Amino acid sequence: MRRIALFLAVLLLGCAQNAPPKFEKNLEVKSVFENGSYIPKKFTLDGENLSPPLELVNLSPKAKSIAVIMEDPDAPKGTFVHWIIWNIPPVKEIPEGIPKGKVITRPFKAYQGKNDFGDYGYDGPYPPKGETHRYVFKVYVLDTELNLKDANKEELLKAMEGHVIQYGELVGLYRK
Repeated sequence: MRRIALFLAVLLLGCAQNAPPKFEKNLEVKSVFENGSYIPKKFTLDGENLSPPLELVNLSPKAKSIAVIMEDPDAPKGTFVHWIIWNIPPVKEIPEGIPKGKVITRPFKAYQGKNDFGDYGYDGPYPPKGETHRYVFKVYVLDTELNLKDANKEELLKAMEGHVIQYGELVGLYRK
């Protein structure tokens, strides 16, 4: 009995450490595809590989910056990061086709981290043939701009701690 209790305690502690931060989901995120529906090919590596537009509904007037992490939790070797971008000014729509690069200056100035393809910027869905994967666009609204020039997903999440005032997500599907 004692071993079971110890096992459960270790398991729960491990899960808590690996769990994503919990934020109130009070930001609605929309795009050209509905939440839980298929992402158009244009926004995938099979298409034009453009980042999709993201409309932010109910954006707080206290927003100072926005960060986005897009990832595939269904990837064969664990969660795969497709896009990391931060210090987006508080806009109600992030337009499609954000350029690649560590620092972008159009359509606004922002920083992008290296994704798991090894690129600075967005790389769209590209699941193994015959598999349907979920792609989660996690949008964080912050009360500050971050003093980061380069970061991976974990470093970005750590820098955002205590600064997230809104959170929303959009889930898209894709299958080859």
